[in-house]
Amino acid sequence: MTAQENFPGLPPFPDNIPTAPLTRLSLSKLLAHDESETDRLMRACCEIGFFYLDLQSTEPGTTLLNTADKLFQTGTELFKLPLAEKEKYDFSAQNSYHGYKAQGAMIADKEGNVDRNEFYNVSKDTILNLTPSPFPSPTLLSTPATHNDLKTFIETSHSITILILTLLNKTLGLPPSTLPNLHRLHSTSSDQVRFIKAPPQPPQDSRTAMGEHTDFGSVTILFNRLGGLQVLPAGEDAEWTYVRPLPGHAIVNLGDALVKFTNGLLRSNIHRVVAPPGEQMGWTRYSLVYFARPGDEVVLRTLEGSDCIRLPQEGEEEEISSKEWVLRRALGRRSGLESVDYEKSAGTEMLSRRIRV
Repeated sequence: MTAQENFPGLPPFPDNIPTAPLTRLSLSKLLAHDESETDRLMRACCEIGFFYLDLQSTEPGTTLLNTADKLFQTGTELFKLPLAEKEKYDFSAQNSYHGYKAQGAMIADKEGNVDRNEFYNVSKDTILNLTPSPFPSPTLLSTPATHNDLKTFIETSHSITILILTLLNKTLGLPPSTLPNLHRLHSTSSDQVRFIKAPPQPPQDSRTAMGEHTDFGSVTILFNRLGGLQVLPAGEDAEWTYVRPLPGHAIVNLGDALVKFTNGLLRSNIHRVVAPPGEQMGWTRYSLVYFARPGDEVVLRTLEGSDCIRLPQEGEEEEISSKEWVLRRALGRRSGLESVDYEKSAGTEMLSRRIRV
């Protein structure tokens, strides 16, 4: 394995374990609207809904990589704050998914085990001054330098999201700008940056750190440097497979909204986070994510105007706003609630596995 397949200063990802066969796409070629690369994008989005995006040798890609490096350090410092301080920014009781979630605050699986990671969600609307009454945040996240980094990360990630949606829109044969117009940067939405920390697990009690799920929104842009992310391919007998992080690349996946917009043609793959493999197991795993979601008032239903998308039968699909969907999914498995309905808070998992029920 070549040196650029691993991250300097971290234990290497082991070469002797199977990894998911994700397509490596070039941002440079997608920016040029290369037809062959666009076809590969469409196939990846239909077959597994996950792909690598090579960000190198492009202006937006280099900006995103450099900003991610700075925000990884910000996340490390953020999670060093005392627990009592971080818990001041847990706004779930106020029906918000932004702010802090402590380790163990969410149900991770059907057996009722709790999660083993903590995260902090930063609202796009807050950073771009789209909300009149933003929630407070730790001083660390409020400095001009960090605010500028977050703004750059959001705007650059969103521009890449719009590129992906534009290319999918054209391939699907939808009316021009249908998908991009549902994801306007300056429309109020649940778009967010997420900092994640997953500490090492006890070797004698290693299990799922983040339970199996599909993402709530449309496009997820993920940066991590240690293994642990696993995907579950389609089919009844599929087995969990690791996704290997690659320097210079983001891991991109689709979410539930694009499944609903295309009635299952595009795929939001089930994934989870477990302990990193091999020598990486003893290290703390940090991740940085941008979640792009439709505008709050957008109704998640099958889009019309494409010969590729099968229209549902009357009464076949639920119609729910993007905001309601995200709230249901984001808060539905918080273990602090009196009762957690695991199935009710599910996403498009069964449709993702191509299993009709």
